Amino acid sequence: MEKQMDNLNLTCVTNSPNPISDFLMGIYILAFILGLAFNLLTLGPIVQQVRSQNVLGVFLLNLSLSDLLYIFTMPLWINYYHLDHRWSLGSLSCSVAGFFYYSNMYLSIYLLCCISVDRCLAVTYPLRTKAFRSMRYAWMLCLVVCVAVMSAHGLVLFKNNLQDAHNDTQDRCYETYPMPKPMFLFNLLRVGIGFLLPMLVLGLCYWRILGQVNQSKGLGEQVKRKVRLLTIGVMVIFSVCFAPYHLLLLTRSLAYYHMDGQRYCKFEDNMRFPFSCTLALSSLNSVVDPVLYVLVSNGLREDMRLSCCGNRKSQRERDRSVITTAWKTHTSLI
Repeated sequence: MEKQMDNLNLTCVTNSPNPISDFLMGIYILAFILGLAFNLLTLGPIVQQVRSQNVLGVFLLNLSLSDLLYIFTMPLWINYYHLDHRWSLGSLSCSVAGFFYYSNMYLSIYLLCCISVDRCLAVTYPLRTKAFRSMRYAWMLCLVVCVAVMSAHGLVLFKNNLQDAHNDTQDRCYETYPMPKPMFLFNLLRVGIGFLLPMLVLGLCYWRILGQVNQSKGLGEQVKRKVRLLTIGVMVIFSVCFAPYHLLLLTRSLAYYHMDGQRYCKFEDNMRFPFSCTLALSSLNSVVDPVLYVLVSNGLREDMRLSCCGNRKSQRERDRSVITTAWKTHTSLI
């Protein structure tokens, strides 16, 4: 099988005009406009949360910065789909755009995971884990996540044959056919460690959070509703933005391993546009992230309102006098 794959060239899957390219371009345009607006709108309040020594603000700030770095590369992808999967800007820009795309995806996944674990600890073990839920540990954790994710995806720049994907007839970006063997192994790791493991952690965290909150008699219905909304929102992000991509990524990788050359090429040709659609869906996480975690957080939502009114400082002093118990402090950050 390996020998047959090696004999295949880039004509295994050929570029051809397809109306789906216009649909994909529309998704990226929508994600660019809304993602840029929402992230810039919420960046100021998130910074205020960091200045207020809010651990949640650290994770949100890193999530927002990651989203913005990816959003700034979206015009390149819009142009790519406008030209029916032809990259006319050179391999260097393709490498940079792809690096930020994949890094943002897994930074988002792991930062969402960090936020969920932090919320779980705040609700289930508020006193026992107080020392570990500090600004210092939050920044260290974000640094470790960023270095690990970016280092891993830096390898893609050297293993995905990007230079070979650029010639006079097939000028693609991160669409190399047949799949290089190192990418087959890397894709399996991405599905397992980059998606399935975080999804398992998220499920366990929100199962504990919901159980603890539902049993509490001291919480109002509004707080419980906010927790349920956060849980549903995270699961929707994973189900809509990330699950389809990783499901097809796993399917493509297994097809590469089990199929012979001709069957594999036919399979990849049929899966090319569905797979591109899952990539476009994953880009919507940059739009949903700020909406989900900013608008369901009382502190950030209040900062947004007060930034428009111009009296943030006085209102903050009144708010501090109201919060008198540790439980209320923790639940206000869920």
